[in-house]
Amino acid sequence: MVGILSDVGKVRKLNEDCVGFYEGNDFKVYVIADGMGGHNAGEVASKIAVDTTISYMKSIKISDNMQDDLIKAINIANEKIFKLSKSREDLSGMGTTITACLVKDDHMITGNVGDSGCYIIKKDGISKITKDHSLVQQLIDEGSITEEEAAVHPNKNIITRALGTNASVEVDTFNVNLKDVDRVLICTDGLSNEVSVNEMYEIIMKNSNNKDACKQLIDLSKLRGGRDNISVIVFEGECKYDRNNSGK
Repeated sequence: MVGILSDVGKVRKLNEDCVGFYEGNDFKVYVIADGMGGHNAGEVASKIAVDTTISYMKSIKISDNMQDDLIKAINIANEKIFKLSKSREDLSGMGTTITACLVKDDHMITGNVGDSGCYIIKKDGISKITKDHSLVQQLIDEGSITEEEAAVHPNKNIITRALGTNASVEVDTFNVNLKDVDRVLICTDGLSNEVSVNEMYEIIMKNSNNKDACKQLIDLSKLRGGRDNISVIVFEGECKYDRNNSGK
């Protein structure tokens, strides 16, 4: 069962994150977005991103090229946000991150724009499969700072790519075979900035209930200060159904 939870945190007055999912017979899709912009613009952008991506995926027959399907969905969301931001002064400049996982059988495609992350959890550990589009990641790649310095960098909230800020957007995609993957975690930086990957792993592995895992992750982030909105989705990895009985 999927665990999904979003919390305003302890500092912000408005939750500009948005989370959503769809689990059908043929495929599943899980989406998380972290909005940005003045007033409620970030909230608008993140909701459009999540709703549009899920709606598009539900409206089509998933092809053999899941990657193209997901990229198309995210691009449509980008166009909607961009056009709306240009048509309304109060929404001008709004944007959002997006991380979306499309799952069919044991095959997962993850699409990513911004710095919301996707992690896969196996029995022997946790690994991040997405790469942030952020200033600190750029500095790490250039060798200017270390991972440790990045964790406390004063500009770690600056992202270099977002949905809705330009007419077109480049979507990074990652192909994952879910065989031997126990769970998948998607989260906004409100979690990853406060909770280490090892702590994420420990909490998820000690909770068989994904909803409980989400709550404990958010509680820990808030205990550390909860300086940003915090959103988490945890879902099952490898298909667990009994294939020998699937034809009954």
